[in-house]
Amino acid sequence: MKTFVFLMLLSTATVVMHAQQSRPVMLLNRTDSPLKIDGVMDEDDWQKASPSSPFLNKWPLDSGYAKATTEVRMLFDNSFIYVGVVNYQSKQKLIIPTLKRDQTKPYWNSDGFAVVIEPIGEKTNGFFFAVNAGGAEIEGTVGQNGALPTLNENWDNKWYSNVKIHDDRWIVEMAIPFTSLRFDKDNLAWGLNFIRNDMENFVFSTWSHVPLQFDGMDLGYLGTMKFSDTPTPRRSKVILIPYAASAIGRNHEDGEPHKSDFNVGLDAKVALTSSLNLDLTLHPDFSNVEVDKQMTNVTRYSLLFPERRGFFLENADLFTGFGSWMVKPFFSRKIGLVDGDPVPVMAGARISGNLTRGLRVGIMDVQTDVTDEISAANYFVTAIQQRVCGRSNVRLLATNRQTTRVVEGDKTEDYDRTFGGEFTYNSSNGQFNATARTHVSFSSQHLQENEYYSVQAGFLKTNWYGGGIVEKVGKNYVNSLGFIPRLDNYDAVRDTTFRIGHYNFNHWFGLMLYPKKKGAITMIEPNTWGVTNFRTNGEFLERFTSINTILYFRNTARFVADVTNTHVRLPFPADVLDNDRPIPVDFYQYTQYTLRYTTDARKMFNAEFSLSAGNFYNGTRTEYGITLNMRKQPWGNFGLSYLQNDIRLPSEYGSAKFYLIGPNAEVSITNKMWWTTFVQYNTQAENFNVNSRFQWRFKPMSDLFIVYSDNYTCNDFVVKNRGLVVKLTYWISR
Repeated sequence: MKTFVFLMLLSTATVVMHAQQSRPVMLLNRTDSPLKIDGVMDEDDWQKASPSSPFLNKWPLDSGYAKATTEVRMLFDNSFIYVGVVNYQSKQKLIIPTLKRDQTKPYWNSDGFAVVIEPIGEKTNGFFFAVNAGGAEIEGTVGQNGALPTLNENWDNKWYSNVKIHDDRWIVEMAIPFTSLRFDKDNLAWGLNFIRNDMENFVFSTWSHVPLQFDGMDLGYLGTMKFSDTPTPRRSKVILIPYAASAIGRNHEDGEPHKSDFNVGLDAKVALTSSLNLDLTLHPDFSNVEVDKQMTNVTRYSLLFPERRGFFLENADLFTGFGSWMVKPFFSRKIGLVDGDPVPVMAGARISGNLTRGLRVGIMDVQTDVTDEISAANYFVTAIQQRVCGRSNVRLLATNRQTTRVVEGDKTEDYDRTFGGEFTYNSSNGQFNATARTHVSFSSQHLQENEYYSVQAGFLKTNWYGGGIVEKVGKNYVNSLGFIPRLDNYDAVRDTTFRIGHYNFNHWFGLMLYPKKKGAITMIEPNTWGVTNFRTNGEFLERFTSINTILYFRNTARFVADVTNTHVRLPFPADVLDNDRPIPVDFYQYTQYTLRYTTDARKMFNAEFSLSAGNFYNGTRTEYGITLNMRKQPWGNFGLSYLQNDIRLPSEYGSAKFYLIGPNAEVSITNKMWWTTFVQYNTQAENFNVNSRFQWRFKPMSDLFIVYSDNYTCNDFVVKNRGLVVKLTYWISR
């Protein structure tokens, strides 16, 4: 704690205060007539609205005006915020990788326009609405509790857009409903920024200046949008989203006959205030959620997969922003999922949003159903965030998991609970941040050593960054709602899992070097980072250190060279090849060398190549990777990924080759209708999966899904199970 206070005082004492570049202001006038969102902008009110000031360069330079001209106008009425944009650019040079919505990586590799809105003034969470030049939409929430914001593109809400392409420009019109935002009705000045993607020159520009080292979505560098008078939205007090789903399938492994099922359910959104929302779900169905992209795991720990289920995404940063990247006290995928397989959710409720401009609250309660093997449980989570000292905040978290209906063999009084508090200091310019954390858990076993403590600090300057984390995890910090991969350690000989309390020491440091002369390379980033782990009694467990250099090219290509050195003192025998021939307890030291090259993402054909080789425990590991993608602009993407791990250990422990092969096809029939097929051949998981998904968004937030899934064994391609789901959702405002 003393270290944390010292770093905060040091930062405050050494930061040279200087006047920041003045922030631009956009005045929004009221329109008396609803605007037609057709991408034409021919209404008289558009001409009366003042255009935006010129856009400023963001990347690869953060000085001067943008070469590609962008003009933005904004209006509002009692239902919508209207955004009209003219993006000047030759039609022949537009890059449109996809027409499919909610595709983050393709969006940033396409010509596009984005709006970032922060209605409350906390500078910790906001909203993101964007379209590419083909009209593919992406919306999300922006959370920021440190130097860099995070975009959660899985958040889905109702809004409207349209794009028209001309020979020398493309025009965007947006209508963002007040009902899709959480805001203070008495606040007439909101945070605002625009981001323009110019792929011809590979330049990103913003309306409000954002320094080079920060993300364009950074909530600390927003301009201001001012309403000419108070909006009086005719808010829909209740939004209903019913669904109906029909499924048919068969489990061939168990010799079961075909089974059919028909389910109905309901999601509801109730506006308690303009900034506080109640979300309800009854018998939710997640069959339409896109499948996880499989990965080869050569570590001894679990991998972290993102949350994609809609109910858990509203104000998700409020619940999931606790802890570090190594320890997460709350991870929503622990509710309704066991080892990636779904557990029926009966019902859920969540209240989230702002009570005041500085106080955010979140309360969530979810009840799961009993299955043949898993007991029913109730999950309760409360999160509170109070803004203090400008961009800093104090946060509190409480979680509870309680068994409610028990299957044979489970404990009747099984529960675990956690309580925690965190303080995060963010400097006004965003260049320094620090966090102190303390959490404790309680379980039905009444165990000691049940704490989690952490101190973290980081700097982000124009030409360098660095920081570190020191944290302690007690061996009995039992948290079934958290993600703590290094706590549970598997003994492959005794077939038993043991908890190990430990310290984590994480460091990172890097340089960002920008060549003075304009050439092929825009930035060189040499950096190092690593993690060291000790038992709480001081005994060494593990250390790995990475030293690498990244070259960023002006044509979007990227080259990475990495050396990673690992020292491991295995606490238990480890079956690293999953072949029942575990390697023994010993001290291991090994080094891996990696090269990776990504080609120009703007090309119709692009690729990524990787090669990694070196030692691995008491043997060797070589990894070959290639990802190919062919684009038929703008309607099709056809790809193939191939990853091979060749692991050779001494003869008594065996050798293995793991293959992960993934052909995929994405066809956009229109920018409202898509068909996506993934094939994943994974020899480590011994599974060959085919997932084909059709989606038609016939109205905003109203969809028809048809999902086909097929699973086979890898060796002889014997079918394990297959199923077909048809699901219809419909948005009703009342």
